[in-house]
Amino acid sequence: MSHYDDLETRSADAREAAQLRDVQAQLARYAGGDGVLAGAQVATLSDLAKLPVLRKSQLVDWQGAKRPFGGLPVSNAAQIFQSPGPIYEPGGVSHDWWRIGRFLHACGIGAGDVVQNCFGYHLTPAGHIFESGARAVGATVVPAGTGQTDLQVRAAADLGCTAYAGTPDYLKIILDRAAEMGETLAFTRAAVSGGALFPSLRAEYAERGITTLQCYATADLGQIAYESPAQEGMIADEGVIVEIVRPGTGDPVAEGEVGEVVVTSLNPDYPLIRFATGDLSAVLPGQSPCGRTNMRIKGWMGRADQTAKIKGMFVRPEQVADFVARHPEVTAARVIVTREGEMDAMEVQVQATHDDPAWAESVAQVLKLKGRVTRVDGLPNDGKVIDDQREYG
Repeated sequence: MSHYDDLETRSADAREAAQLRDVQAQLARYAGGDGVLAGAQVATLSDLAKLPVLRKSQLVDWQGAKRPFGGLPVSNAAQIFQSPGPIYEPGGVSHDWWRIGRFLHACGIGAGDVVQNCFGYHLTPAGHIFESGARAVGATVVPAGTGQTDLQVRAAADLGCTAYAGTPDYLKIILDRAAEMGETLAFTRAAVSGGALFPSLRAEYAERGITTLQCYATADLGQIAYESPAQEGMIADEGVIVEIVRPGTGDPVAEGEVGEVVVTSLNPDYPLIRFATGDLSAVLPGQSPCGRTNMRIKGWMGRADQTAKIKGMFVRPEQVADFVARHPEVTAARVIVTREGEMDAMEVQVQATHDDPAWAESVAQVLKLKGRVTRVDGLPNDGKVIDDQREYG
């Protein structure tokens, strides 16, 4: 397969020179402001490590003081999305604004394909992100969104959808339901994100004739890294600079050492500098066998904080604290995340003096997910409120 463009195979020196030029242009966009980056300069890419790390919590504070984007030098915002916090992110409609076309091309998706896009379109940008990428590679899009599985099967069968885009778990639900309905679907490729692609699930899809690759993207940054057909780590996107740093310090760690993913976006419309994702990963040595020359990361290796992504939704410690505050009889609570079959499962263990049937409704309201709620006599005194027990292979 040919590469998406020449950027994917350029030399390290050419890439570094272009990235330095782009970072300097990004910092110039802050020059007229009064924030911590006003007047900041870098002479080399290694100087990035001297700049402060920006966290989502800071965005929440800044946006609370100045809507919608907290005074950041945002331009050409054609759309505005909302994420938990709340945090507001801009979206653009120019060609491949989130850069997902690069990933879909690596998946083998292009002109002639019909992509069933099962990412959400409501308030959050995932659906728009993948639709923009599909248009960039010339594919036709079915904007299916989430839920309504019977209608999803009907559309996939009637329209001959050849590719799936969505969270890793949901494709299995569609395929299983199609089998129950006696329908044979034409999916041969799947482009997934928004949750971990477990090895057993990838293998099951392969047995059904579907090649599945995953990318790492966020609402704030667009694509960060993506798998190629080599399936050896995730290749950093050409539109960002990825650092792996020691959590809490922002200092880059040695190659192979696990640390927090910090990303500098080279998108001039939304110049995020050293934005901390809260995710853990590590740099892999060498280059991908597929011929792409950018650095590779091992993939998602957990959270630097206790935040967990369950069924494609982030659950944060602050949400667990909100649940506890709503119920005077509750002294502590812990979210346990496991797998049941090939699906995420969530249990909320509640330390309380007595049961209350209102807990389940509160959990659904506060965590935005349904799960088992169990009263326990005591929880370990270890400060943990989210316990992710899933195995990531």
